[in-house]
Amino acid sequence: MASFIGPNWRWRAIRYQVLILVFGKTGQVATELQRLGGVIALGRDQVDLSDPKACSDAIWHHEPRAVINAAAYTAVDRAEGEEALATIINGDAPAAMAGTCAALGIPLVHISTDYVFDGTGTVPWQPKDLTAPQCAYGRSKLAGEKAIRNSGVAHVILRTSWVVSAHGGNFVKTMLRLSDTRDALNVVADQIGGATPARDIAAACSRIAAHLIQDPSKSGTYHFGGTPDVSWAEFATEVFGLASKSVTVTPILTADYPTPAARPLNSRLDCTTTEQVFGIQRPNWRLGLNSILKDLEVKS
Repeated sequence: MASFIGPNWRWRAIRYQVLILVFGKTGQVATELQRLGGVIALGRDQVDLSDPKACSDAIWHHEPRAVINAAAYTAVDRAEGEEALATIINGDAPAAMAGTCAALGIPLVHISTDYVFDGTGTVPWQPKDLTAPQCAYGRSKLAGEKAIRNSGVAHVILRTSWVVSAHGGNFVKTMLRLSDTRDALNVVADQIGGATPARDIAAACSRIAAHLIQDPSKSGTYHFGGTPDVSWAEFATEVFGLASKSVTVTPILTADYPTPAARPLNSRLDCTTTEQVFGIQRPNWRLGLNSILKDLEVKS
């Protein structure tokens, strides 16, 4: 018991005693949740989210104390042509998870996105702000949010943005890959947000799940994003600097780099309630970026 003594002893003790079922296995956040331990992670080969009933069956089979949904259809541009599939995975599957969790009386932590907003303005989005997704991916994620709220399950919908890690596909790894063959890059400078290390998201989800088990009244929608807010161009410059890569970054406008799906210009997230309710502060992405680069050195 002595190992649990400290300012966070209570939730840490709970966490190591709780079996958490995680949907997702090879994704960025799911990988980090497995590194934390104390979870059973289900990959696509075990549960395909395009089959919502399989999600429900998995929860009934494992009978966990809590569920974290860290899986999603995240191919933002491809979703424009596959909105029906994206909606099944991001909308119907979470609905099935929520219904089953409600029936079992266990909480659900679900990762969502700033894409549920219209992406305009300069003020950080608050959880209570009106949603108005501008692309298929955003609409599919909003469908999942609505289904979870309507299910009556004890839940936290945790909206985040700009997820980065040493795993899977993300902006950091793309920039490093391009730096191997390019000494100059054009990077969008009018999209502003906070890069969020997957390791910090995983830790937040684990802590929130432990809180919900003890106090379901903390259910609701919360935001979690890295600090400080920057543009993609500024973030790319930081990546190259910390990685000692000689790449010149030229800022461009989103209009100069058209994509099938509309990207939000404003991805800033107001994370005040997350800190107030769960004691979780916004992570400094510079610290997280250093850790990511060290992980990638180990892998290379």
